Amino acid sequence: MSIKSICRDCLWTSDRLVARCPACDSRRVIAHDELDSLTIAHLDCDAFYASVEKRDRPELRDLPVIVGGGTRGVVSTCCYVARMYGVHSAMPMFKALKACPEAVVIKPDFRKYVAANEHIFGAVRALTPLVQTLSLDEAWIDLAGTERLNGGPPAFQLVRLQKQIEEETGLTVSIGLATNRFLAKIASELDKPRGFSVIGSEAQALLAPKSVRVLPGVGPVFGKTLQSDGYATIGALAAADVRDLVKRYGETGLRLHDLAHGRDARAVRPEHDRKGMSAETTFNEDLTAAEDLENELWPLCEKLASKARADGVASRVIVLKLRRTDFKIVTRRITVPEPVQTARALFAAGRELMAPELGRPYRLIGIGMGDVVDAVDAPSALFESTETRTLKTETAIDKLRAKFGKTAVVAGRALKS
Repeated sequence: MSIKSICRDCLWTSDRLVARCPACDSRRVIAHDELDSLTIAHLDCDAFYASVEKRDRPELRDLPVIVGGGTRGVVSTCCYVARMYGVHSAMPMFKALKACPEAVVIKPDFRKYVAANEHIFGAVRALTPLVQTLSLDEAWIDLAGTERLNGGPPAFQLVRLQKQIEEETGLTVSIGLATNRFLAKIASELDKPRGFSVIGSEAQALLAPKSVRVLPGVGPVFGKTLQSDGYATIGALAAADVRDLVKRYGETGLRLHDLAHGRDARAVRPEHDRKGMSAETTFNEDLTAAEDLENELWPLCEKLASKARADGVASRVIVLKLRRTDFKIVTRRITVPEPVQTARALFAAGRELMAPELGRPYRLIGIGMGDVVDAVDAPSALFESTETRTLKTETAIDKLRAKFGKTAVVAGRALKS
């Protein structure tokens, strides 16, 4: 029997499209003609860090909660109450507190978040090994061919999974189900929090009136560029001649044309399921001076950035690691406003994190990128971003080194400022 409706509360199913569950009278029913044929999902934990904190501290339930660094840091995430005041992820903390002075600010506790992540995504991987995480709180899932093994089509499995996660962890997730990764992520944003949305063959019509800013890789600056070029909506991109888009934006134009038509050929790739990457070195002699430590940090940043570019990943989370002479490890992390994959950005963040730790000797230094994402999914500022301009330079250096050897081009330490 085909399934066109599923009740999210009691798991009742029907081959008819219904608005209310006849078994439990719930209105939380998913209904779609193609419900049992869609296999690609995107799962997003709702306001993840803040939700974990509220779960563990019930007195915070109705209060605006911000998880992030100090006054010079940025917002890692915030609850939906805080979002009503205009607070959002990556906002500088001083701006967030100006918008919402009564917010409760909590320093991130990644041990708790990792534990919650392992519980949630352990349940996901019990359904399929084809899981590709973007960060601690979201992932793509490919459930094709799992119907017999898991007792129902992907839509039914996901409704059951969503219910299981909430009951077992006290946390909620939003799920989007569609024909490909791009549409599944769009769907998961349509009904947050605790949502479940489906996009099928109506994709192009649904996308047409939306801003080009919802497309992966389109950040604020590139969005303004597209708008000034006459492509304010996805529908405008879909109607454009693909040759004109390629002429204007190169390979990016071709990708935009495909996305505007709801096409995305990227597979769910578990091998890209990587939470972080890093580079480190141990010194022959203990180092104390800032200049000496920076001299060791810079080549590590170059090495890590080159690896990130080669792998097509980027990150907003930069982690500095130092080992003291008593072998105690010090780690510091910062969340930057936009995903980066350049040595210059890594070095700038590393220096900032290192500054408060100076004044004692160290035997090791390392730099890392946490919660890495595919670079194609990272918002791009295209022409005007400092990171993008630096990326072009460092990518050109990569090519020269690949052709003439690693010592063919030596980047000046002027990049450190």
